[in-house]
Amino acid sequence: MIAFLREENRVLKARLAGQRLRFDDGERRRLGELGHRLGRRVLADVATLVTPETILRWHRELVARKWTYRARRARFAGHQAHLPTENPTWGYTRIQGALKHLGHRVGRSTIARVLRAEGIRPGRQRPMTWQTFLRAHWPALVAADFFTTEVWTARGLVTYYVAFLLDVQSRRVDVIGCTPCPDEAFVIQCLRQTTGDAGLLYEGRILLCDRDPKWSRGVEQWLATAGVRVVRTPPAAPNCNAYAERFVRSVKEECLDRIVPLGEWHLRCTNSPRTTIASAITRDSRTN
Repeated sequence: MIAFLREENRVLKARLAGQRLRFDDGERRRLGELGHRLGRRVLADVATLVTPETILRWHRELVARKWTYRARRARFAGHQAHLPTENPTWGYTRIQGALKHLGHRVGRSTIARVLRAEGIRPGRQRPMTWQTFLRAHWPALVAADFFTTEVWTARGLVTYYVAFLLDVQSRRVDVIGCTPCPDEAFVIQCLRQTTGDAGLLYEGRILLCDRDPKWSRGVEQWLATAGVRVVRTPPAAPNCNAYAERFVRSVKEECLDRIVPLGEWHLRCTNSPRTTIASAITRDSRTN
């Protein structure tokens, strides 16, 4: 049987009339594995399609590819998918230049093929993500909201409203006032101290708030005179002001749920950045 198969291989090889055989990776792998078991001396008598040195070289390449090829390919593909995701305006040529600086010499067609496999469109057809858009506007955004807490006073249990501002980019929080009667005059007075150079609402910033009546038309007009634009979130959409909502949760869980406020003075001390609430603010800023 072996003699017949060897003779058949010689006949088939003679029919090729000197043409070079092309092997795919699967064929090289199978021949390399079997050839390594036989050894160079036996291959010299058995191999008819390629030389023994070629089969043994295929085996060495197979071993080297096992340890390096997949890791390098995964890292290389990760670089390609990472660059256009963070730089939505970069095309294939720009990515090719960036990869060259990282030590990868890659053809433009290869980059196009890898990005198509990852589902990433070419540069001009790639839309901007909401995350990229919001990050570009974070320096101008300030979130505002109220949260409530029950305070024991001489009149019994009274609901107090606490107003605060949050810098979306740095997560810095300013508690600007608390009162049981949050009317328009109270809100304007609280905001007045935040529109200076040291405050969060300096000229050119955007105040993001919900449609609570406490942010009245008069408050919006007063902020317009200070150069601050008001943007209201849609009704029943707390996710549109998610950072402020998350801060309210941190204040209640980390501070207000652990104390019993005894009077307005006690509440003002509790909501001071120098006391317990500071830890909640810091922790919330780090985790979000």
